[in-house]
Amino acid sequence: MLWWVEASYSRVVILVCAVVTVVQGADPWGVRCTPTQICAVKGSKVQIRCSYRHPSRIDGHDVAVEKMFWFTKVQDGEPVDLRSASEYTGRVKYDCGNKACTLTITDLRHSDSDVYQFRFITNQPTGSLTGSAGVSLSVTGVQVLTTKISACKTYDCSWSRVECQTSCSPTPSPSYIWYKNGQKTSGEKSDTAYFYSAESISCAVRGHEDFPSAPVCVDGNSCNRVNYMDRNICAFKGSSVDISCSYSSHSDPITSKSWFVAEREDVQLHRPQAVDLLKDPEFTHRVQVLDSWRGRSTLTIKNLRLSDSAQYRFTFKSQRFEWDRSFPGTTLTVTDVQVICSPIGPTLTCHSSCLLSGRPSFVWYKNGTEIHGETSPTFRGFLQPENSYSCAYEHHHSSPVYAPKVPLVQLSQPGDILKDSSVSLTCSSDANPPPAYTWYKENQALLNRAAQLVFRSIPLSDSGEYYCTAENELGKTASKRVLINVKYAPQSSSVSVSPSGEIMEGSSVTLTCSSDANPAANYTWYKENRALLQGPEGVYRLSSISSGDSGVYSCKSENQYGRINSTSLHLDVQYAPKPPSVSVSPSGEIMEGSSVTLTCSSDANPAANYTWYKEDEDSPTASGQIFTITNITAKHGGKYQCEARNTHGRSKATLHLTVGAGKSVIIMHIIWVTLVVVLVPVLVWTLWTRMKKTLSLKSEVNEAVEMKESDNCPVYENFAAAAQTEDTDDYENL
Repeated sequence: MLWWVEASYSRVVILVCAVVTVVQGADPWGVRCTPTQICAVKGSKVQIRCSYRHPSRIDGHDVAVEKMFWFTKVQDGEPVDLRSASEYTGRVKYDCGNKACTLTITDLRHSDSDVYQFRFITNQPTGSLTGSAGVSLSVTGVQVLTTKISACKTYDCSWSRVECQTSCSPTPSPSYIWYKNGQKTSGEKSDTAYFYSAESISCAVRGHEDFPSAPVCVDGNSCNRVNYMDRNICAFKGSSVDISCSYSSHSDPITSKSWFVAEREDVQLHRPQAVDLLKDPEFTHRVQVLDSWRGRSTLTIKNLRLSDSAQYRFTFKSQRFEWDRSFPGTTLTVTDVQVICSPIGPTLTCHSSCLLSGRPSFVWYKNGTEIHGETSPTFRGFLQPENSYSCAYEHHHSSPVYAPKVPLVQLSQPGDILKDSSVSLTCSSDANPPPAYTWYKENQALLNRAAQLVFRSIPLSDSGEYYCTAENELGKTASKRVLINVKYAPQSSSVSVSPSGEIMEGSSVTLTCSSDANPAANYTWYKENRALLQGPEGVYRLSSISSGDSGVYSCKSENQYGRINSTSLHLDVQYAPKPPSVSVSPSGEIMEGSSVTLTCSSDANPAANYTWYKEDEDSPTASGQIFTITNITAKHGGKYQCEARNTHGRSKATLHLTVGAGKSVIIMHIIWVTLVVVLVPVLVWTLWTRMKKTLSLKSEVNEAVEMKESDNCPVYENFAAAAQTEDTDDYENL
């Protein structure tokens, strides 16, 4: 049964299938549309919705929907997708998902009245279905129906009922706008009121005020009114168009009349409101107004431009009346022939909003040369990206369409790109229709889909190769790659040593200065602030390092954008002890009983530990760099050995210590003999001298005593006592 549905597209067959589906009640295939009849107002939009179902698996294979579309016509046995029909171009939209699809048609026209059907196709050979009955759409306009109830008794008027009628009942029920003498008023669908014989009445559905009914006289056939011959006119760019209306005044003669362009909210025409087109500089030498007969005016516009698309209105003035300028007029659409690339595949459609009734004839061109045999609005030949395609309708040619040419990428600024600066890349490609752009970095697509890729403050991580692709419905091309090389001053300089760990004297050592910079930095090496080496490598090699190479090293990294100093690195060269140097203090011959200090020193890194040994003794005599012997004796004499040791090795040195024991005794005897020989004569002489002095003093004292006795003088007593005391002292000293 499913294969039979696929093979036939007639509505009769589909209806039969639908009946079978209902009878059996278990068919997993089906399309259901609600509602099945829709009435919509001209100029509005409508939505038609259908849901569908299908089995999940057929013959062990999963079923998936590959294509869904709406159609009203069948051409060569195939339904014609509405999106590829020129009369619907730009006015239809599909919204499909969750096993349902909604068709939206905007700017409805009377010609859109038709039966719309939905079809879906799956990945299985027999897996496609079309909705049976479809949805019937009726597009309606409005008109005013008047009913005179009674005449007024004193004035030229009538008591009448007016009603705004449509050919079908729109859903939902709309509200209405009324125009009295061209002036907008509010009201219901029907109204009953007093109307004067000079008044005209018109109505429109609210929201679609540009499509009012023709004004009618409520009482009689003579009233103030303007009636446009066409509400919509379509014309080709560069052609001429006539816009006509009829007008009448109830009784007074018309004093002036003019055509003007109605201001639109979505188009800024930059002209004074309601200016007479004959005085409008935009239409100089392009407009002409002709009254072919009384009560009919025709506006002719030549050499039409796309900007002439607007609504044109007519107004007139009499001695006591002026037709209101708010009454909608004729909407002019100026268009050109276009080639539309269908989104449903590599299909081109020759489109114009100004297609004539009947079966139009089209001409197709490839690279400017006519393609014979192609006269339909749809070109289904093989499209080659290197070619351009165009069409013509009624001798009006479209612009050619073609795949994007190789895009060109331009950098916003010449020269170096510095870190944190503002940079932009612009991708441009000649293509029609205009292409969509995609940016890539190192073959990875970026989120940016605009023609310009902007870096507000470019970081280092954005360095790399960039390119863009330009793509439209006819093809895709890629640009050449552009390198963004972000330049910056040296960053975070550091020094490292190889090999790591302990550095032994005589080994090979390499110091490396590292710095992130663009362009690469030049390096200068320092040891204790003394420049050593300068160059681009950033490497300082010590092939056979010595202890003299120990110290603090650093480097400076610099390029034309800045410089930076590294942290310091202390290089510690280690080595075994050198041959020790030993010394004795005091120097010279060491005698018994004295003290002596032995000192041992050796150049080593790390510092050496010292041990003293005496010959013929197994145990160390002492440890430490200094060895002191007090109260030395002859047994301390002999050979002493100093051993300097660290983790990397040892070294020894020997000295001979001689103790002179005999010499000290001889020296002491000499000293005693010298003392006896020298001091005894001195003592004898000193004693003799003092005794001689004492005897002389006693003689003087005796003489004095004798004089005292004779003179009885007390001085003698004092003198004698003093002499006696002095004798006693001299005796004790001796």
